[in-house]
Amino acid sequence: MPGCGDVRFRVPPAPEPAPPTTPATPAATRAAITLLSLAAFFSGAALRICDGLLPRLAADFDITPGTAGRVVLTFSIAYGVAQLGFGPLGDRYGKARLVCAALFASAVGAAACALATGFDALVALRIAWGLSAAGVIPLGMAWVGDAVPYEQRQATLARLLMGTLSGMMAGQLAGGLFADSGWGWRGAFGTLAVGYVAIGALLLVRLRRIPSAPPVRTAGVFGFARQLAAVVAVPWARVVLAAALAEGVFLLGPMAFLPAYLHQRFGLALSSASAMIALYAVGGLLYAMAARPIVRRLGEQRMVWTGGIGMGAGFVAFHWMPVGWIAAPVALAMGFATYLFHNTLQTNATQMVPAARGSAMAVFASCLFTGQAIGVTLAGFAFDHAGPAALLLVPAVAMPLAGAGFALALRRRAARGAG
Repeated sequence: MPGCGDVRFRVPPAPEPAPPTTPATPAATRAAITLLSLAAFFSGAALRICDGLLPRLAADFDITPGTAGRVVLTFSIAYGVAQLGFGPLGDRYGKARLVCAALFASAVGAAACALATGFDALVALRIAWGLSAAGVIPLGMAWVGDAVPYEQRQATLARLLMGTLSGMMAGQLAGGLFADSGWGWRGAFGTLAVGYVAIGALLLVRLRRIPSAPPVRTAGVFGFARQLAAVVAVPWARVVLAAALAEGVFLLGPMAFLPAYLHQRFGLALSSASAMIALYAVGGLLYAMAARPIVRRLGEQRMVWTGGIGMGAGFVAFHWMPVGWIAAPVALAMGFATYLFHNTLQTNATQMVPAARGSAMAVFASCLFTGQAIGVTLAGFAFDHAGPAALLLVPAVAMPLAGAGFALALRRRAARGAG
């Protein structure tokens, strides 16, 4: 976009809350980030495990792939709604502590899904799993916001992002592999349950040595509600939250059906289709490894603008590619573009309300996954009834508009010297 200037973090960040009550030594901080990244790995895998499983679920339960998408829809709704409770609880009782509890609860939810006796039961249990999984990634990001200065935060969040993206890649690939195997979706969910338990145990052992911010005192339910309302009352927060909602609707929703789309259009095995789409996460990993120089050279405005264009071009390529193998490089490039946009978005989210960062990240994640729930519903209908053009070309237009809109908002904020 001509005239889209370079922010390079010149805008002074909002005032920071009090320092952590536990001394944040470099070793303790590195250990905490490593553990939270491992937690994010399994949470990321859970977010994408069902994409490759949708055709297998459809075949096992004699339903359409769009109907099978309810396992993604219900998880996303529950995940988004539960943020509104986990955020204030993390501010009150400690973010790392809540992540640990969420890991063990997610293990129970995943194991229960593996034992589901019917599709309706599976959908109901996915709700329970989504409610518990909501406390892992957003509270991990909020913890980074507490422990790391803003100037270093995008690069540090990229390390946490590497865990999430590696998990998404593994989940996407594993979903297709399990779908083509005798283990099926039961094996996929059972494997995740074991992973949750292992990382939860590791985090529990080191919990007392992880730095924590001072607790935010609230007066019961009404105090929690006031914290959440205080986030939405901030004008800049509303801009960030609207961008997150758009990303959920127009990116995450259609992406859930990409393996099924490749399977249907090109006759690819589900494992092959899922492996190709898993390269989307590899693109994100490439961004995460190069985040520091990218942020320094491009600045936030150019990152989100470029990311929006790249995501839109990716959906166009998926629609018009003549052979199935092209999906692999397209997914790789699209993943890189996505995280130019998304990591800038979530970095700004950590600074919306520094004094109640857990609540702020909760509202952010709630908007993102509420958007995904809406997007999965619309994409499922498009996949079953309207064809690939509706599934792919709507986000091809919407994501560049979202990137340009957020870049313009960043530019205006910089011009105002906003806090």
